[in-house]
Amino acid sequence: MVMRSIRQGSRIGIISPATTVREEYIDGAVRMLASRGYEGVVMPHARGPADGSYASSARNRLDDFMAAWCDPDIDAVLCARGGYGAAHLLPDLPPETIRQNAKWLIGFSDISAFHACLTSLGIESLHAPMAKHLCENPDNRATHALFHILEGGRMEYMLDVAEEHLGVTPGYAEGRLLGGNLAVLDGLAATPFDMLARPLTEDVILFIEDIAEPIYKVERMLWRLYLSGALSKVKGLIVGRFTDYKPSLNFNTMEEMIMSLTRRTGFAGIPVVYNFPVGHVDDNLPLVEGARVALSVTSGTVRLSQLI
Repeated sequence: MVMRSIRQGSRIGIISPATTVREEYIDGAVRMLASRGYEGVVMPHARGPADGSYASSARNRLDDFMAAWCDPDIDAVLCARGGYGAAHLLPDLPPETIRQNAKWLIGFSDISAFHACLTSLGIESLHAPMAKHLCENPDNRATHALFHILEGGRMEYMLDVAEEHLGVTPGYAEGRLLGGNLAVLDGLAATPFDMLARPLTEDVILFIEDIAEPIYKVERMLWRLYLSGALSKVKGLIVGRFTDYKPSLNFNTMEEMIMSLTRRTGFAGIPVVYNFPVGHVDDNLPLVEGARVALSVTSGTVRLSQLI
């Protein structure tokens, strides 16, 4: 399901569905949206009252999500922050209501839980920067790419391998773009929101990223995916930024471990990109979850294109 585009004057709902958010980030996002001609609508509990580490109670966070999602005058929903807590809302998101009111959902990290829910309903969503990024990086390429997509443009990235410090396994593949924060997706294993466990009738281009996960834990998650058969439809792999971890006795980098794993599991023949600019970094390029894409990888360039 392709989302409607936003336009000058569109209203964008801002919710805090997980961890507490600093108010200046929410206020800064509102100002940044206004500078581009949009109205940021801060939902009632986005600023609290906090419930421990959560932005508000699960009921309040759910009410904000549903109010923003079901309001016909709100054209997109921006998650202010990830952290942890989005999964609390999943059991109470009514599938038909979500389908009938489909619109862009924007966020990443813990928001991968919502992306998993929406893709299970055939709804595209945006794995993309949130409030803090909009405040601090209003003019970088990730921000411009976000609004390009929101305003009706297609996702299209052409990256220079040497300039971007990418590692690659050349090849070409087409498929449905799925993925997100690996720990969040792993935490949804064997649930109705396990995006790689449900019967897949199409090939998949998988993307993954994470923060502060040791190399061995990421390896364990990937082995679980492999052993479960979930990788059988994966025809291309985009390894995003894995940040805030230390070398292990077995591998100096996360990329080394993943390269070793792809060789051992028979996935060496698919196109792979390492260090793709997506994840917990300022240069967090928006990816359209659920879109059909083409991934073309050569020794010199990486092209990720949204297909019609």
